[in-house]
Amino acid sequence: METIETQRLILREPKLSDIDTAIEFFMSDRAAGIGGPLDYGRAWRMFATECGHWAMLGHGMWIVTRKGDDTPLGMIGPWTPGDWPENEIGWTIWDPNLEGTGIATEAAAAAIDHAWRVLDWDTMVSYVGIGNTRSARLAEKLGAVLDETAAQPEGKAVWVYRHPKPEDL
Repeated sequence: METIETQRLILREPKLSDIDTAIEFFMSDRAAGIGGPLDYGRAWRMFATECGHWAMLGHGMWIVTRKGDDTPLGMIGPWTPGDWPENEIGWTIWDPNLEGTGIATEAAAAAIDHAWRVLDWDTMVSYVGIGNTRSARLAEKLGAVLDETAAQPEGKAVWVYRHPKPEDL
């Protein structure tokens, strides 16, 4: 499992020591954009699903940390459940005090680059919960454009932001 280093951040695989912070996020109102808040059991299983994605597919969302500090800040990266219509770059930042710091932008840009270069994706979207304007602004900041014709995950009502291929930038 590849670790990615950016100017300020480390993107690494999830590990058991991240679970308490992850569960706290999944049980909070901040998780509304991804189906939360969840009860403890569902929050535990959500984190286990993230870990299982890595085991099954060899890629998944990385835990984002600051260089020199292994405290988990959120999860960002490729997400490709079997029933998703397209490859997704997803993100969650767990601490509201981190909003506006550029951490999500820096980490997501690295994840997008990795998906194009290493995973060799030919298409990529981000599914954003309708009304989640902060997440929509992040997608737009990353160069993604709202694609109203794109297929949505079954049972979800989301905005679909399409990320441009590097050669189209």
